[in-house]
Amino acid sequence: MRISSNFDSGNIEVASIENGHAKLNLRKDTNSDFLQWFHFRAIDVLGEACKFEILNAGASTFPDGWENYEACASYDRQEWFRVPTKYENGVLTIDYTPIHNSIYFAYFTPYSYEQHQNLVHEAQLSPLCSLEVIGLSVEGRDMDMLIVGDPHVGKKAIWVIGRQHPGESMAEWFIEGLLIKLLDEDDSVSRKLLEDCCFYIIPNMNPDGSIGGNLRANAAGENLNRAWLEPDAQKSPEVFHTIAKMDEVGVDFMLDVHGDEAIPYNFVTTSEGVPGYTQQLHDFEENFKNVWMQLCPDFQDTHHYDKDKPGEANLTVCSNNINHRYKCPSFTLEMPFKDNDDLPNPVYGWSAERSILFGESFLNVLLSVIEKVHKF
Repeated sequence: MRISSNFDSGNIEVASIENGHAKLNLRKDTNSDFLQWFHFRAIDVLGEACKFEILNAGASTFPDGWENYEACASYDRQEWFRVPTKYENGVLTIDYTPIHNSIYFAYFTPYSYEQHQNLVHEAQLSPLCSLEVIGLSVEGRDMDMLIVGDPHVGKKAIWVIGRQHPGESMAEWFIEGLLIKLLDEDDSVSRKLLEDCCFYIIPNMNPDGSIGGNLRANAAGENLNRAWLEPDAQKSPEVFHTIAKMDEVGVDFMLDVHGDEAIPYNFVTTSEGVPGYTQQLHDFEENFKNVWMQLCPDFQDTHHYDKDKPGEANLTVCSNNINHRYKCPSFTLEMPFKDNDDLPNPVYGWSAERSILFGESFLNVLLSVIEKVHKF
């Protein structure tokens, strides 16, 4: 057996390999102490009863994420399925006998930088869409933003961003689904939305971390979703340039798309802890969640984070900061790394395909509430 991770989003360190038994360690994010994401290839494994032990899983950033978790695997890097995985005494163990000579394992279905480039450049071919670079990342990569619709005065500015945390690849799968529906000129929901809205979409806020195999940090070791109060042009330029663009075009609604390691459900966070929070905004948020639950069984509002107390929201967090800064509805969406326990799939768990369909469902919800979107 041989193991490698020297590729886009690769992450693993090999401690030893002997007789089909590999002892491995997660590598920390670039210039930080976050660790959780893994993505590696095992070769010369055809028909071998393999055991892959990740020895430092218990020291990961979110060890609760390993409970009832099953790793993703793929032979062709197209179809990713779940494989038997257990977590005991701080060690994550994958037991599997491959039926081909080479196999990939990952924390979740990866979304490569090559896929990202294909996504944004195929999108710009639509007459509804244009592609703009709003700035550069720490390592000098383009910050790609798609503008869908005509940004005329009076149209509502709808922002959707993903992968502030680069290992949360389900976020870019979600945005791919959103774009498929939004750019479909035969889709009546999208046509109606574009009559009144212009969309500003950043599919990958953290290209450096994505390529580097990070879970949460950018190349400077910064957690971008804690950089929104005073973004640093050197350490968190990705947020710095996004806020500058938001200030230029305005924000009327914002969805920040993430993944959660521990909670096996889809849910959103709301802005109840932000100073100046109103009953009117609360009513809008509750209606938004209720509509999504009615339109899509993959969404729920029973399992979620604890709500902030009034006035105690962390304003370094994107959705809180955007609500405070622009007085508009602003949500953090969380999707699972594991499965949706309301509608489990024993073969694939929560998957790229389900994330795509979930992204499409968001536009149906938005159309149902768009007339109520305004400054609160």
